[in-house]
Amino acid sequence: MGAVLRSEWYKLRKSKILPIIFAGPLIAIIIGALFNYDSMEGGFNKWYLAVLSMNLTYALLFLPLITGVLASSICRYEHQAGGWKQLLALPVTRGNVFISKYVLLLLLVFLIQLLYLGAIYIVGIINGFTDPFPLEIIWKSIIGGWLATFPLVALQLWMSIVFKSFAAPFAVNVIFTLPTILAVNSERFGPFYPWAQPFSMMYIGGSADDVFFVPWEQVLTVVGGSFIIFFLGGYIYFQRKMI
Repeated sequence: MGAVLRSEWYKLRKSKILPIIFAGPLIAIIIGALFNYDSMEGGFNKWYLAVLSMNLTYALLFLPLITGVLASSICRYEHQAGGWKQLLALPVTRGNVFISKYVLLLLLVFLIQLLYLGAIYIVGIINGFTDPFPLEIIWKSIIGGWLATFPLVALQLWMSIVFKSFAAPFAVNVIFTLPTILAVNSERFGPFYPWAQPFSMMYIGGSADDVFFVPWEQVLTVVGGSFIIFFLGGYIYFQRKMI
């Protein structure tokens, strides 16, 4: 497994995808730095206001979309010149290949989340925040957003194995990500829409009494349930895929 992970990381480095990883946090810094905090009344902690303003773009659009870009990149070499046959001719199992790609994608998304945490802190420095930094609340948002991408990463990896085109799985992701803007405002559909979960679990205006900012039951049923469906679907498809 370790050898497969190192191989996947080497191929991903050659895909020149690493600069894209910084795109979301950089955009978040720009949005957070330009936000007019003095216009908000009520004595809110300015760190909360920064995260709320930055999440509107980062968690609502960038985080779900980047999973498709990363997944397409990690399968790019295998779709070229019989790459799948060459890879599976090595002494590795299909299960190890699929799990290695999935784990690497999750690690990359977690790296992006850490960069976003750094972006929040940079925004605070730029704007000269004097309010105490709510470390526990921010970490809950960071970890929650990462866990919410588990099913999306599994689905995008599945789609990237199915389609040879780089654009096809990304287009599928865009089609389901754009309705998130409407879904998060719906009490009926928002809690059950997988693409809305990163924003919901990073939205610090939710209930602070739960493990995350959404009820634990929602985490288990929506995030956990969709993860099981998407992961097993992709895993079984890859096991039976004709190479």
